[in-house]
Amino acid sequence: MEQRGHLIKEVQAGSIAEEMNVRAGDLLLEVNGNPVADIIEYRYLINEEYIEMLIQKASGEQWLLEIDKEFHEDPGLVFETGLMDQGKRCKNKCLFCFIDQLPKGMRDSLYFKDDDARMSFLHGNFITLTNLETKDIDRIIKYRISPLNISVHTTDPGLRVKMLGNPKAGQALALIGLFLEHGLTLNCQIVLCPGINDRRHLDKSLKDLGDMGRGINSIGVVPVGITKYRKGLFSLKPFDREDAAAAVNTVVKWQKYLLQRYGCRIVYAADELYQKAGIPIPAAGDYDGFPQLENGIGMTALFGQQFNSELEATDWEQQRPGEMSVATGLAAYEFISRLVRKTEELSGQITVHVYPIANNFFGETIDVAGLITGRDLLKQLEGKDLGDRLLIPRCMLKAEEELFLDGVSVSRIQECLNTKVEVCEVNGRELLRKIVQGEKL
Repeated sequence: MEQRGHLIKEVQAGSIAEEMNVRAGDLLLEVNGNPVADIIEYRYLINEEYIEMLIQKASGEQWLLEIDKEFHEDPGLVFETGLMDQGKRCKNKCLFCFIDQLPKGMRDSLYFKDDDARMSFLHGNFITLTNLETKDIDRIIKYRISPLNISVHTTDPGLRVKMLGNPKAGQALALIGLFLEHGLTLNCQIVLCPGINDRRHLDKSLKDLGDMGRGINSIGVVPVGITKYRKGLFSLKPFDREDAAAAVNTVVKWQKYLLQRYGCRIVYAADELYQKAGIPIPAAGDYDGFPQLENGIGMTALFGQQFNSELEATDWEQQRPGEMSVATGLAAYEFISRLVRKTEELSGQITVHVYPIANNFFGETIDVAGLITGRDLLKQLEGKDLGDRLLIPRCMLKAEEELFLDGVSVSRIQECLNTKVEVCEVNGRELLRKIVQGEKL
């Protein structure tokens, strides 16, 4: 028999729910007389100054709680699943899908393809709009699930069908206009595949999206990721210098037009495109507040700004002299090296070895730090001069855990390399502080 209601995993300390003796293991049955479908509906229903909650205790007894609170105050319930529902799976067969390029034997969660508007709103995931039913569309508009992050890829309906491998992909583009008509805000993404949706197609897509008005908050143009596990999949060409330069130049062209038209650049190229093209990455101020930072766009500029700002404020009398090392991906190696050299020159008492880690696991076309495995790190740092500590960026590890993608732990890295490992947030200010001051942060 299907369980009615939603299992409460935790009750936040000091919350209204705790004061009313709600406990982990209880069930939420209704809010204001309504059964709750998911976390979006729950948040919508609790945004009142007076609410009624029907709770079922572990004993089976039902309590109707009458709650007076501030309008946006959260009662303090944490549910067994973040969505209070099952996530929606992707129904596309994208010719560039990164998950299809993963090897076997990794964590099950890495193979789950979500295409869920709720995850887009809550966690910044990008959705394609192809699996939305009428009831889903109505809910998005009713509950104003905004901003939404949309994987557009191209505004050419026929080409979008080809790229997503879904006959609904072309007609789904109409939902962008519908959501904009209802005042929703959209962040768009174009995964650029050389010879498929770049050059003239990119130019048209940026024109079409730019003409839709300021409801389009941002457009990120990112290069396709290609691993060595593409056997049997659609043949994709990796970006070369010419392809990357053409993409950056197209983005810059539309930035100038959109800045003049709207006072904002709106479209931004991924850092990797600038790096592959050999074109300097723009200044931090050219990213208009970094609307696609979670997509990795502008991270280099922001990191550099943070680092240099902290460099100016550093009290060198408080430094911790010594020798250490920093591990990073191939893409960021030269950038991190330049920042480190500045530090060494100003310090005079600190030596930092920067080591670029090639991605043998996924293939060397994957050059970002966030996809480096523990095994690659170990193999390439073995026998290297690491000093008394090794700094690695948090993005190398699974969220909220000290594990790499391949399950290797930070403690194992420490044991095998016989040096202390310090995990650093992806923040230029923190990296400099860890270099200068170490764990006394």
